[in-house]
Amino acid sequence: MRILISGASVAGPVLAYWLNRHGFAVTVVERAPALRKTGGHSVDLFRPAVEISEKMGVLPRIEELATDTDRMTLRREGVTRPVHVDLAKVFGATSDRHVEIMRDDLSEVYCDATRDDVEYIFGDSITGISDDGEVRFENSASRHFDLVVGADGLHSNVRRLVFGDESKYSKPIGPYFGVVTLPNFYGLDRELLIHSGVGRTAGMYGARHIGEARALFLFRSRHELEYHYRDVPRQKELLRAAFSGMHADVDRWLEELDRTPTFYFDSITQVSMDSWSRGRVTLVGDAGYCPGPAVGGSTSLAVIGAYVLAGELARAGGDHERAFPAYERAMAENVRGSREVALSAAKTLVPTSRLGVAGLAHGARLVSALPSALSRAFLQLTTKSARVYNSMTVEDYTQPVPGSVMK
Repeated sequence: MRILISGASVAGPVLAYWLNRHGFAVTVVERAPALRKTGGHSVDLFRPAVEISEKMGVLPRIEELATDTDRMTLRREGVTRPVHVDLAKVFGATSDRHVEIMRDDLSEVYCDATRDDVEYIFGDSITGISDDGEVRFENSASRHFDLVVGADGLHSNVRRLVFGDESKYSKPIGPYFGVVTLPNFYGLDRELLIHSGVGRTAGMYGARHIGEARALFLFRSRHELEYHYRDVPRQKELLRAAFSGMHADVDRWLEELDRTPTFYFDSITQVSMDSWSRGRVTLVGDAGYCPGPAVGGSTSLAVIGAYVLAGELARAGGDHERAFPAYERAMAENVRGSREVALSAAKTLVPTSRLGVAGLAHGARLVSALPSALSRAFLQLTTKSARVYNSMTVEDYTQPVPGSVMK
């Protein structure tokens, strides 16, 4: 049985690994000419995603590449005295297993785990999918596949082709988000600098093994901004307008916009669909149920979704009419919880009032000052993410079941 996956970032390679493990023939098509090195930001793997990575045998490599950010300096706009935060205590309190890693590094780890067993086609994209499984490509000849999976992110090409225009399913939840690659001016190693003000938050972090650093920008706008998601000059213009004059540090980061080798900008948007399967096609990760880039744990959700989808296809012996509904049922509660987390995180990370900015600083100071046991209890009570991600349960799909096609 031949399955085509569109997208070679995170969900795509994880899905490819488990489908191959279950005995399916897998092809991955990726629009980029090679694995993306886009200067992406760091992402979090929470307990279920860590355990899935462990089953894949790639956890040691992931831990080797972890950013290990363990300190934060938080400055409020207009306030001289900073707040110093012990992030190791925060992460330890909110998740019993957690790894932070650069998204590009994680993608490479997952792809490396599949290179010998999975066909990868770079520099191409899908232009059409017929009901009988005939797939047309931009550069390659048409081919027939039994199933097609869109793992191609928030602006999914597969979703557009099969389900219609993105605007039908995308819902902005407030802030906009930018990432800039820049020199590590301050020699940051496992440290995060944050400047927080009403409606805008900027930060910079680095780790020794990365070499360069990343600057993050989150901000709110009173009206919807007009730009195309591939119009980089316009995006940089919007970022400058939102952050100029916030602080000397931030102005220095903005100066790198014209020199940065890599840049990312988008609205923080949730994808909400009643069903993310239609006929022979289904979606996984951000393509089907993005809770919100940078605020919703979307990377962990993508890893979990890929593992579950492959497992349900194996259980159904490749029968998508049984597997796709089972996959959606298994993921429904996780998706709902992640959306709630994202909405809460967006409000916290980009406060809408001076009181909110002060609350963020005082909460961070309190967590750092409390003994570990008390800070853990405080965070468990006040953060939805801790409750949601630690309560996510995933079945064990590694064992053969009757009717499966597992190798």
